[in-house]
Amino acid sequence: MMTCNQTWPEPIVRVQALAESGLSSIPSSYIKPCSQRPTQTTFTPQNDHYDHINIPVIDLEHLSSGDQVLRENVLKQVSEACREWGFFQVVNHGIDHELMKSAKEVWREFFDLPLEMKEELANSPSTYEGYGSRLGVKKGAILDWSDYFFLHYMPPSLRNQAKWPALPSSLRKVIAEYGEEVVKLGGRMLELMSINLGLKEDYLMNSFGGENELGACLRVNFYPKCPQPDLTLGLSPHSDPGGMTILLPDDFVSGLQVRKGNDWITVRPVPNAFIINIGDQIQVLSNAIYKSIEHRVIVNPIKDRVSLAMFYNPKSDLLIQPAKELVTKERPAMYPPMTYDEYRLFIRMKGPCGKAQVESLANKCD
Repeated sequence: MMTCNQTWPEPIVRVQALAESGLSSIPSSYIKPCSQRPTQTTFTPQNDHYDHINIPVIDLEHLSSGDQVLRENVLKQVSEACREWGFFQVVNHGIDHELMKSAKEVWREFFDLPLEMKEELANSPSTYEGYGSRLGVKKGAILDWSDYFFLHYMPPSLRNQAKWPALPSSLRKVIAEYGEEVVKLGGRMLELMSINLGLKEDYLMNSFGGENELGACLRVNFYPKCPQPDLTLGLSPHSDPGGMTILLPDDFVSGLQVRKGNDWITVRPVPNAFIINIGDQIQVLSNAIYKSIEHRVIVNPIKDRVSLAMFYNPKSDLLIQPAKELVTKERPAMYPPMTYDEYRLFIRMKGPCGKAQVESLANKCD
């Protein structure tokens, strides 16, 4: 069983409250070292020279069609995106656009509630479930310019709607419906990845514990406007520690940046698309054929942002290790067996740390 500090090392400050106080400069605890700040070399949609750069966009419409050629083309696009980017967007994914819109709207309404109402749901490092403003329990850490709400969705035994906000009144119903649909989408994506890796189509799902035992949790991110966006980040560089992330981004304000080589590329969300990325656990299971990718979030001086990240994870006590079918003499196992519970403790103690965790595991197999 995972153990972690029961309390935060310092008093929690809500970033939204800071932003709404009208301050013109941010506290020193949010100022990143010079090397970690957003720079002018970042490629954004406003930089005309790099306007054509974006993560792949994949239309899933033909997956269920009877046309094998069209289906194979979708599989090929997913394979290339997983190998070359670790990030891609999907459209025609089968999830109702109105449900997606409602999910963002109810959470924006939650973050607009009076602070004292949100504080009743304040979280702790022991589970992270609830209303939060920091990741990691390292005292004196440089903090990110964001608040969030974290909740467990799968397995059903961990789903406790009593811990979900009661206001707005439609939130629990909307998120129950939204979670069900996104978890189904995650299952379809695991199937495609398994096939593309040359494994049985249910391999990754079974490695995660099966449909009823896999882990899924939702983190709703709120990135308030920031008077000095060039000095801080909404979320520090990291790769996701779990299996796969399905992100519902803000349609109107870009913020997610993906590392491509030495560059940071700002993702331009496609309307009604989900952004999917590979996590560390699929990197391990695929023996690094698929790699998790470092990403971060920049903040905006004028507008705030809301995004919903569904983390699709292995059952916490299952050993995760490279698939034996992907281990050869030429490509030996690159990672030792480890449970997801053991793995994520690193993140919960130290917060986002680039790809330090998964790379440290690979070193143990040298």
